[in-house]
Amino acid sequence: MVPCAQQLQLPTAPLHTLRHQAGKGVTPLPRPRRRPRRGIAAAAAAMASGSGNPNSVVLGCGGISVDYLATVASFPNPDDKIRSLTLKVQGGGNTGNALTAAARLGLHPRIISKVANDAQGRNILSELQADGIDTSYILVAEDGNSPFTYIIVDEQTKTRTCIHTPGTPPLVPEELTKANLASALDGADIVYFDVRLHDTALVVAEEASQRKIPILIDAERKREGLDELLNFASYVVCSAKFPQAWTGASSIPVALVSMLSRLPNIKFVIVTLGEKGCLMLERSMADASETGEIDAELLLESLENKIDRSATMPKCIASKTNLRISADGVGSISGRLLLGTAEVIPPGELIDTTGAGDAFIGAVLYGLCTGMPPERMLPFAAQVAGCGCRGLGARSSLPHRTDPRLAGY
Repeated sequence: MVPCAQQLQLPTAPLHTLRHQAGKGVTPLPRPRRRPRRGIAAAAAAMASGSGNPNSVVLGCGGISVDYLATVASFPNPDDKIRSLTLKVQGGGNTGNALTAAARLGLHPRIISKVANDAQGRNILSELQADGIDTSYILVAEDGNSPFTYIIVDEQTKTRTCIHTPGTPPLVPEELTKANLASALDGADIVYFDVRLHDTALVVAEEASQRKIPILIDAERKREGLDELLNFASYVVCSAKFPQAWTGASSIPVALVSMLSRLPNIKFVIVTLGEKGCLMLERSMADASETGEIDAELLLESLENKIDRSATMPKCIASKTNLRISADGVGSISGRLLLGTAEVIPPGELIDTTGAGDAFIGAVLYGLCTGMPPERMLPFAAQVAGCGCRGLGARSSLPHRTDPRLAGY
């Protein structure tokens, strides 16, 4: 069986030192080498200088599952009976997908989560391990069920519909001992949360913050515990609908200014826009270099006018640095706005957009750890996400760092 701890049988030693083997008791595993931690300031400096460590450790806490993906000719009407064109069973979950992307790019991920001791749970763990992800901090309950999702992929519209069944029993903070938490965070360069398992995630975030480890939050939608976690965030990547839903702002650029104004610890926020690319508002550490303010919406419009509509590969258009960017009724921040375009994928190559946002986040984690400047990180992340859309499911087409399509980055 995979290295893990069984529910209600947590060992007193750290999880990474134990392996539970069916019928064979417990045998020791080698302790991971201790690595020096990089704080938020060091990570920001690496990003600015273009230096970094491609062998960095990223700790993720959140959702892992099994996806049952069925491709259909078109989405069924109520009471229809249709046949699937293809069926694929594959690992899923935001954290599982994002850290699989990060692992294939060369990072060393660890995951805090929970599954049940069922066929689905064993498949989840074995698939993560096959990609080199440390599953030592995933708890296994002897009873209950592992999380799973039915995904209907409409071949005509290239859209997908997800029906998720959470795992039971859920992970609770009491199951994560202080020794295991300390071990999971030891040597981590960045911590990632998808805001599932929010009670446990908050415990991890508090400890990571005390250790000055940078934190990236995936703000896909408003969830329980999200507001508390955002207070610990260094970086936020969110879906297209989230900024306005969370702030009540009239537009995305206004919402981004509002988010950075309300969350003073955030270095940047990125909103992913699907085939339209992404938008990033980055805070400047220095005061605005130019007098006066520039409206966020007008600034975005000026960047959009610079897009090369004939280009098919991802690009980044950035404003000047240290601008005073304002939004009516919100205030202003010192920073810059960056607009990233998406890859234009030929219709014959576009298979499934499941997990595209997770792939993007995995690439952002890699970019942060390796010190990519935003002008390079945004196209790189868009390219990784585009690669993932060329296969069925969130993981089947995720690229490795040696993929020729990533050679330019």
